Amino acid sequence: MLSVALGAHDLANIRFAVSPLWEAVASLRVVKNPEFFPAHQPWLRQVRPRLSTLDWRIFADLVPVPTTVIPSFVCPPPLTFQPTLELELAALVATPPEVVRAGLDELPGPRPARLAALYDDPAAGLARLADVIAGYADAALAPYWPRMRTLLEREVLVGAGVMAAQGVRGLLNRIDTSVSWEDGVLRVDHLTRAGATDLAGRGLLLVPSVFAGSRVWSNLTEPATQPVLRYAARGVGTLWERSTVPASEALARVLGRTRAILLHELAVPAATTELAQRCGLSAGTVSHHLTALRDAGLVGSHRVGRFLRYARTSSAEALLAGAGQ
Repeated sequence: MLSVALGAHDLANIRFAVSPLWEAVASLRVVKNPEFFPAHQPWLRQVRPRLSTLDWRIFADLVPVPTTVIPSFVCPPPLTFQPTLELELAALVATPPEVVRAGLDELPGPRPARLAALYDDPAAGLARLADVIAGYADAALAPYWPRMRTLLEREVLVGAGVMAAQGVRGLLNRIDTSVSWEDGVLRVDHLTRAGATDLAGRGLLLVPSVFAGSRVWSNLTEPATQPVLRYAARGVGTLWERSTVPASEALARVLGRTRAILLHELAVPAATTELAQRCGLSAGTVSHHLTALRDAGLVGSHRVGRFLRYARTSSAEALLAGAGQ
């Protein structure tokens, strides 16, 4: 058990972030050990053929299975709420050589030749690694990232709502069964770390994750880095599902088929561009119909960072329920 003291400055600096680089790292465990991740099998079936054309072995070497440790330099803590993958890879490339070597020293087993080269020349090795991760993410995550980002943003909004209603105690106690908050101390049932530590005013970064799996991933003991807790977002089990139930014919006769389909698709909040891709419509057409649905009180919107998300209102939910959807 790891006991982490959180002072006033730490509590004042609790924040959330979404990390595409972490999702790339965590998803490797699914690719390498699929039988432990049944919820992600639909994703894996689509991704495997695309990955077969890439050489991503150096990336895979850094995420051993079973995964007891992942070198911290592979996914540095996000500096903003919604960093791009490019921004996170730039931070990875800037890792000091001594930090790279210390991270590689933590990996179990003999060191493959690819990691030996990274150890000998961290600057060149990190540039190569960044290129490999970018190619992997383009094949494995980019087609699904809008959907993933929507789910992760929803998790952040729910967490913020819990903190508003129940305070920091409620927020931290809902993260995972292996995490608890009591008497000013955060307790984490850590796989490889034990003892007591103090965040020393650095705050705590909470990163909800699609591919975290059944455990919390933390970096709370390194004194020079931003303390991080990465945890599984709710609703991941439904992420790859696509409903085959068509929009109600009765509802389509009242609203029009396109608007009925859009309401059906907004079971999960989404942006205009994502809805356009799902429905095979232009963004302009979707925007026009969403405006009409919003004026009728059936759709609401909220901004998360630079992105505007649309969601069904309670009136829309009642309308769909009445139509048998």
